[in-house]
Amino acid sequence: MVMAMANSATILTVVLALIGLALLRAAAPASAQNDCGSCPPGYCCSKFGYCGTSFDYCNGNTCQSGPCTAGGAGSGGANVSGVVTDAFLSGIKSQAGSGCEGSSLSFYSRRAFLSAASSYPGFARAGSEADGKRELAAFFAHVTHETGHFCYVSEVNKNNSYCNSSNTQWPCAPGKKYYGRGPLQVSWNYNYGPAGRSVGFDGLGNPDMVAQDPVVSFKTALWFWMSNAHQVMPRGFGATIRAINGALECNGENPAAVNARVGYYKEYCEQFGVGPGNNLTC
Repeated sequence: MVMAMANSATILTVVLALIGLALLRAAAPASAQNDCGSCPPGYCCSKFGYCGTSFDYCNGNTCQSGPCTAGGAGSGGANVSGVVTDAFLSGIKSQAGSGCEGSSLSFYSRRAFLSAASSYPGFARAGSEADGKRELAAFFAHVTHETGHFCYVSEVNKNNSYCNSSNTQWPCAPGKKYYGRGPLQVSWNYNYGPAGRSVGFDGLGNPDMVAQDPVVSFKTALWFWMSNAHQVMPRGFGATIRAINGALECNGENPAAVNARVGYYKEYCEQFGVGPGNNLTC
């Protein structure tokens, strides 16, 4: 009898330990650091500052950065690989001219884009298929404008360091410059820092990585898009212009740039067989 009771107690202890371990593992996808910049690549940051990959973290009502979805679980939208074909990208690149940094190095490849996009399952996957295609058209419209049809990997004018020294959370590294690089020409230390932490490279200490590794380059652009523009797509293309470069272009600041972005967007929507929607300018 004593032996049986001892065995029962031992079994109960083991069972409780296994239950506790299972609970810990179930909770593993979310980390409680309360710092969106600390989320691993492909994780969403909830409005409370916690990282995770489930609907509770990534849906549009609670997600503040990462691969957020516009209120859904990311199961709808467009077939990204089916829409973004080699022919589509070649059509953009063909207008860049010869001798361009991006085209001569074949930096902006479809393979690099799709590899990067796989880390952001919410990208172009919210809402209807038409909604997803409009998001793809919007993303590549901005990319076309920012890179001159995939011509530029780095900003032409590299004299400006784009260092905001008052930003102590993401301090500039000595001798480093944070000028525009990649598909969306991401700039400033306060973007390179969190982008690097999310994507998985030293954004502050090695910003040149965005101009050296094509997958990192597209991931950095998609990080910026998902953190700033993805969630405003339902408001129209004009809202994405404001999210990306509103201070310099919106409210009559640079109508030529706005019109160029809108023109590319309408062109790509037509190629994808969808209407551009309303509110195209900012």
